[in-house]
Amino acid sequence: MVSTQLCTFSVDDLLFGVEVTQVQEVLRYQPMTRIPLAPDRIRGLINLRGQIVTAIDLRSCLGFAPRSDGELAMNVVIRGVDSSVSLLVDSIGDVIEVPEDAFELPPSTMKPAQRNLIQGICKLPGRLLLVLAPERVLSSTQADARSRAGALVS
Repeated sequence: MVSTQLCTFSVDDLLFGVEVTQVQEVLRYQPMTRIPLAPDRIRGLINLRGQIVTAIDLRSCLGFAPRSDGELAMNVVIRGVDSSVSLLVDSIGDVIEVPEDAFELPPSTMKPAQRNLIQGICKLPGRLLLVLAPERVLSSTQADARSRAGALVS
């Protein structure tokens, strides 16, 4: 039986996963430098041992309320095609192995903003695992930044 390993994390009490092969590393909170005029979902830049990495807040991408003051985000650093990006999450979980035949398509009842970022779901004992498509998070963030830049120019 073929299986997939997923790095899991939580955002607003929901369990998410990303294929381990896409994850560069996971980190505790890192100080960030804000980017003027950046979309809300882009929280800033972090310095990861000399590599500048964009930090994207998954709470904002998924339409959830912002973290309360004092709540620090964790970082799931994803390998991108051109560079790495950090997904800001509430907490880091475990690496789990899931049989490939356990995945289903996201339900049509999910909000479109969330469903567009999810590539599949998996039923775990007592919990639902949402498998995130990092490339969709990146492309939606880039599209948001381009539309904001266009609005500033016109």
